[in-house]
Formats: sequence, C-alpha cells, structure tokens
Amino acid sequence: MSSDAVVRVDGISKCFRIYSTPSDRLRQYGVHWMQRVLPAAAQRLLPRHVLNKEYRRLFWALRDVSFELRRGESVGILGMNGAGKSTLLQVVAGILKPTTGRIERCGRLAGLFELGSGFNPEFTGRENVFFNAAMLGFRRAEVLERLADIEQFAGIGDFIDRPVKTYSSGMTVRLAFAVQMQLNPDILIVDEALAVGDALFQKRCYARIERFLSDGGSLLFVSHDQESVRTLTDRALLLSGGKTVCMGTSSEVVREYRRLLHEAENQQARDVLQYLSSSAKRRVHPTTSVAEGAHTPAREEALVSAFAEAARNAAPDAAEMRGVSVRSRSSDMSFGDLDVEVLNTSLCDANGEQRNLFYPGDEIDVCVQYRVNRPIKGLNLGVRLRNKEGVKIYSGGTFNQDLLPTRPRGTARTWDREFAPGDIIELRQRFECRLGEGYYEVQSYVTEEALLVPGHQRMLHWVDESAFFRVSMNKFERWYGGVCDICPSMQVTISAAPTEVANGECVE
Repeated sequence: MSSDAVVRVDGISKCFRIYSTPSDRLRQYGVHWMQRVLPAAAQRLLPRHVLNKEYRRLFWALRDVSFELRRGESVGILGMNGAGKSTLLQVVAGILKPTTGRIERCGRLAGLFELGSGFNPEFTGRENVFFNAAMLGFRRAEVLERLADIEQFAGIGDFIDRPVKTYSSGMTVRLAFAVQMQLNPDILIVDEALAVGDALFQKRCYARIERFLSDGGSLLFVSHDQESVRTLTDRALLLSGGKTVCMGTSSEVVREYRRLLHEAENQQARDVLQYLSSSAKRRVHPTTSVAEGAHTPAREEALVSAFAEAARNAAPDAAEMRGVSVRSRSSDMSFGDLDVEVLNTSLCDANGEQRNLFYPGDEIDVCVQYRVNRPIKGLNLGVRLRNKEGVKIYSGGTFNQDLLPTRPRGTARTWDREFAPGDIIELRQRFECRLGEGYYEVQSYVTEEALLVPGHQRMLHWVDESAFFRVSMNKFERWYGGVCDICPSMQVTISAAPTEVANGECVE
C-alpha cells in the first residue's frame, strides 16, 4: 500500500450462494459431507450425479474490483441498483468477508450504512451511543467527554433516553451520524444514509463532512445524487453488474453514469414500444389532455407504430455506445443516438453579438444549432445551466412549452413538426440575467418524446460543456448575493416609538 493510502482494495470479488428453499441448503450440505467424509472407494459406488449435484446457484455481487483511497481524499461510488455499491462498502468496512482479493486499511474506520445498522432497537439512544463507541474501540471515559456534543448535534432532545425502536427514520440517522462524526474516525463510509434526513440536517451533515475532509479525513461516499458526488468527492468509481466500468474524476464518472442511465432508459422504452406495437388490440390512452389537439385512437396507433419503427433502428448497441473507437457516436463530452445532433452552442446579447461576460439585467440569448440526420418528429430541444459547483440552475426545452395549455394560439408545437435529413434547426432561449456572480456551464440536448406526456423519451444527443459564460457585478449599479436575484419588492415602514409619561401610561 502506498504511503498516503488509508484503504487499498486489490482484486476484490464477493460471491453469494443462493438457495431456492431451506431444504436445498440441507441437501447441498449433505453432498459436501459425502465428498469430505466418504472414502474414495465408497464414493465410486454412488451414482455420479449424486456427488456432483448442485442445489444452489452462485451470485457474484463483485468481480475483481480494485482502487485506493488516499489520506484526505473523498471517493464516490456510483451505480444503478444492484451494481454492488453497498456490498463493496460492507467488504471495505469488514462487515462482509471477500471471496477473493485483499483489503488493507490504515486508521480508525466508521460507517453509516442502511438505516439503524449497529443500533440495538431495545436500547435507549444514550445506551446505543456507548454501545457503538465500544465497537469502534473507544473507552467509556472518552465517550463521556464527547456525549454532550453528540446530543447537541443529534438534536433529538429527550428521545435520547427512549428506546431506538420508538425513533423515526430521521431521528435514527441523526443519532448515528452524530456518533460517528463526534468520535473522529480516520475513514468515514457513508452509504445513502443521509437521504432520509430533513434539508437542514443534511446541510449540517455536509458541512461537517467538509470539515472532516479539510482536517485530513478520508471519505467513501455512495449516493444516487449525482450533484452530491460531483461536489463532495474528488474521484469516483462506477460499478455495473459488480464490475468496474471506469474510475476517474467525479465529473468524468458522473457523465459515464448518465450515459448508462440513458442507455437503460432507451432499452426500457424500446421494450415497451415493441410490446405495444405487437399487441394489435392494445390502445394507448393519454392520462390527461395536456395541450390542444387531443389524440384520436387512429393517431395514437400511428404514433406508436412510427415510434416503434424508429426505436428498432435507433440506438447503437451497448458496446458501440461505450466504444471509444466509434468517434462518430460519442466523445468525452457527449453521447446519444445522433439521429439529430447538436452542432454549435453560442451566447449572444440583445444585439446579437457573441459574448461570454454578462452583468445583471443583461439579456442573454442561448443559441443552439442542430442538424437532422434522419426523418423524425416528436423533438424536444433544450438546454441546461449549471454553476461551477455542478448544481443545476435551470433545465428546459421546447417540450416544456409544448405542454402548456396557455400556449399562444397559432403557435405550432415543435413536437408536432416533421423534420427531414439535412434540416438545420436553431433554438434560441432568451432570458434576463438574474444569476449570481460566478462561472456557468451550458449543456445542450435534443430528445425524441414518444408521447406528449413527460417520461417517454430517447436521448438523441447530449453535449456537456457546450458553452461557458461568466456573470460579474458592478456593486454600485446592481448587487445581490446568492444563486440568483429574486427581484423582491422592498418596503420599509417606521413606527414612532411610544412616549412614556410619569404615571406609567403610554401615549402615541
């Protein structure tokens, strides 16, 4: 293990034995007993299938995973459900023993796993504090020194002396986090445990984690919140099916994670549409009329048929989507099926001049050009804005406008239009700059929406970092703090103080 590494995972694999019934477990034990106890001569007398019969199946939750966590570093772990994230953290923490591979740890480790893990529900919160601390190797005297801080951070009041089984999920995670952080571990493992806390507690937790990292602590962090991984971790590991997909900077891994999510969503959409198109008697009925031009059954059938045909020929296979060699299909900063692709993104002021520096009150035009590569309709053209911390400030496109029942009369929906190969489309989104001071990223995208309801989409092209701009302020003209200017109406009212007289009465 390198000198600054506090955790080293080398070729870890974890296999679970799955039995269909309890009796299968007993039968498998009997087979192993015969193989181990019976002499070779006796084994030869038995039918071969008796000794070779398997009453279990093997499930590999992890396959050959390796990485290092260095001192003062934070590493995020991303992956869809069932990817092996929680299993990996439990192996690192020593809760599970790896089937193969080796783990080296240096320092005191604390972990926040699934809700209530490590707590005895019959014990009071105070008793569980001592119980947890003892498992981490702390003496009672050390815990007593920190007990007041633990109670204050948890903020559960008199419930500290009540059984944990009477706690809400939020109270349980409050106490668990307070115990782990106040005992000053060298390595902290967090597995989605903070998702159940309220907004104020989550803010305090993230602030405490930031302080923990600045003091030289090391963090392993699992979350489905991509922005939390981007802002809280230095590097990230992406798992799929128990195997490592990639490891790199948090931004790089989050992009690859989004690519996997879109790939899975596209496959799910294709499966649904194939089922719909193959069922002759099935009808697609929209749950609500969200815009003018309600669907007729004939129009719905035509839509499903057309989109099913497009879906069958749409996305490349998984290998092609991941393949770096297929340069026309993806790059470091973009992905999608490319039936329609983003050509260019630029920022202009109200006069049409390209700029990258804006001030509050300026008009900003985000201009995106698209090229159509095959006949298509049902498009949604849009952009997303993020600040330098990776927080999404805005996301919207033509589909949001098409759904509005108050859309101006005579305005054609982009979703209804048919586009031909070679068409160049220009999207222009104009807004008044009310953003806070700092740097911003523009992400451009185009999707195909199967139905005029949210959630039925296929990603055609997504481009990260398609443009950048900066917002600056002249503090003598217009100045505010925070993420944006909410343009409040301010009013100050002054009331005269009452005048006191000698007999104690007040007069206005």
